[in-house]
Amino acid sequence: MVKLPDFLGGSGQDHFRPEFQVESPEGELHLRFYIPSHQEFALPATGIREVIELSPDRITPIPNASGLLLGTLNLRGRVIWVADLGQFLGQVTPLNTDKAEIPVIAIEEQDTIVGLAVEQIGGMDWLDIQHLIAPNNVPDAMAPFLRGEWLLDAQKNQCLRLLDQIAILRSARWAG
Repeated sequence: MVKLPDFLGGSGQDHFRPEFQVESPEGELHLRFYIPSHQEFALPATGIREVIELSPDRITPIPNASGLLLGTLNLRGRVIWVADLGQFLGQVTPLNTDKAEIPVIAIEEQDTIVGLAVEQIGGMDWLDIQHLIAPNNVPDAMAPFLRGEWLLDAQKNQCLRLLDQIAILRSARWAG
């Protein structure tokens, strides 16, 4: 008779011990981050190609390009545009590029990839989109790119806004 290793067979009692139970996450995995105006946003992890922190000198400025664009970046042999996400969303505070590293979120849909430069990465979190509410007090320039928001603290009017990466990638704002 073949004996199974302890971690596969066990006595049967181990399968129900609380320390061996993995809690199943609720919702979907999202990346949380901040723009220069200190507003917090999230993007679904499924639409993110990668997150990198790079020196500002790795972003090549392009003359006569839109003010939203910081320049281009070579991402694993592919040249992609890098935009200041805060300014893309209509915020007046530009991203501080005078620092050692800039976080860039590379979003992707089909064959289109764009890098979104942000102030700070907050981390990954499981968020339930069933708890999304309609965005409240949103500037007109930002509204087309929001799927909703989660209310984090009603007393402080603190929310986490969920961005629509497909709306960002398909935006006519890139042409301006």
